[in-house]
Amino acid sequence: MMPLAFIQNMNPWNILIILVIVLVLFGSSKLPELARSLGRSLGEFKKGKEEGDKLASQTIKEVIEDIKQEEPKKVEEPKA
Repeated sequence: MMPLAFIQNMNPWNILIILVIVLVLFGSSKLPELARSLGRSLGEFKKGKEEGDKLASQTIKEVIEDIKQEEPKKVEEPKA
């Protein structure tokens, strides 16, 4: 929770200071490479999340179908 609260309370000066520190640490030649790497990482994360969501949805559908198939077996015919 702490990092999220920190990010929400940042003002433009904080962001500017962080960007200057990053520029000094990595240099201007490394920043495009760093941004490209970050973009690829986010793309892979999104792709993995979508695959996980798809797999979870498919598993839920299979479980529901199994329950529907077992349900008639559990219900007894009314006795007359």
